[in-house]
Amino acid sequence: MPGPLDGIRIIDITTVLLGPYGTQMLADAGADVIKVEAPPTGDIARNMGAVKNVNMGGIFLNANRNKRSLALDLKQESAKEVLRKLIPTADVFVHNMRPQAMAGLGFDYEAVSAIKPDIIYVGAYGFGQDGPYKAKPAYDDAIQASSGLASMFRRQDGDARYVPAAIADKVTGLTMSQAVAIALLHKERTGEGQFVEVPMLETLVSFNLVEHINGCAYEPPISELGYARVMTAFRRPFPTKDGFVCMLPYSDKHWLNFFTSVGRPELMEDPRFSSYRARIGSVDDLYGFVGECTPDRTTAEWVELCDEQQIPCMPIIDLDDLLEDEHLNAVGMFEKHQHPTEGETLLVRAPVNYAKTPNSIRSHAPRFGEHGAEVLSELGYDEGSIAELMEGGAVLTDSD
Repeated sequence: MPGPLDGIRIIDITTVLLGPYGTQMLADAGADVIKVEAPPTGDIARNMGAVKNVNMGGIFLNANRNKRSLALDLKQESAKEVLRKLIPTADVFVHNMRPQAMAGLGFDYEAVSAIKPDIIYVGAYGFGQDGPYKAKPAYDDAIQASSGLASMFRRQDGDARYVPAAIADKVTGLTMSQAVAIALLHKERTGEGQFVEVPMLETLVSFNLVEHINGCAYEPPISELGYARVMTAFRRPFPTKDGFVCMLPYSDKHWLNFFTSVGRPELMEDPRFSSYRARIGSVDDLYGFVGECTPDRTTAEWVELCDEQQIPCMPIIDLDDLLEDEHLNAVGMFEKHQHPTEGETLLVRAPVNYAKTPNSIRSHAPRFGEHGAEVLSELGYDEGSIAELMEGGAVLTDSD
């Protein structure tokens, strides 16, 4: 069954995780995503992390499925001409290079929209171009730092640190895919393309301040930035007899049931804990008390008790255990696919389920330049012209 974006073509000049993760979501939904890569080996993510064969690392496999690879040396005029011929066939043009570099190549918004006036042109990069940081390079760690995320840990235990995930890249990639979908809807209704900017810093600041704006939502502010419940040093997995547990009584009923289960029902009358607002104001005392109680039982005992009482609770799952998790396997979160060079691969499916237009994994992550001849043929190049471009190094393949 065709996906909702079937018939939409996206030129994807992105690398690492930010862009590829976002465009993969669009590809999973049916879009024809042509991944334009540069020599000598294409997207740097091809060799990130564990790599079985050069250029086809496991991270790359899980961020670039359902795409076609066209490898172009855009320093050569003939390669630029290929891209210029490709642009009129596309609905969306996405890049995550600094705008200054893209302009230097001759493919800024002005140049691309001159070729295709109704193009949706998306720039996903570090910083908005109206601010003084506009020319700075940006990577995930730098954005975690500059968005306030790394400093949140300092409020908890005195040490600034990074979330151990490329969260800035991935949140911006998600935002980018949403932005493309919104712009496509506008284009369908009006016929208009547009320039869309998705800067990492602004995206992460927006993400972080959803709850942490707190009393600074008012003028003048009535509190400092930071939501106390999630900032407390006591908000962490609680120790049990044999491990850790994540437990979150939340409503009055939850807390009454919890206090009763540990033999302290009278605490529901304690002024610190008797209402939602009181508990938020006394969150250190509240979570500190929970942490004193949890070592009395095993993790399984706490999960069973909380399930009976409908209190949100989950054991701490190690990364190594995710692949065997009964729920994730029941919902088919992991799919095995045969890759022509990598053998059997394990891919994480798209998380959203559409009843009428399901996502699908239709093709493997491409080898570097794998679809060059195919795309050139679609653009009207004959065999001789294709051979000439490849011999001159303007278009490359994984055999080069």
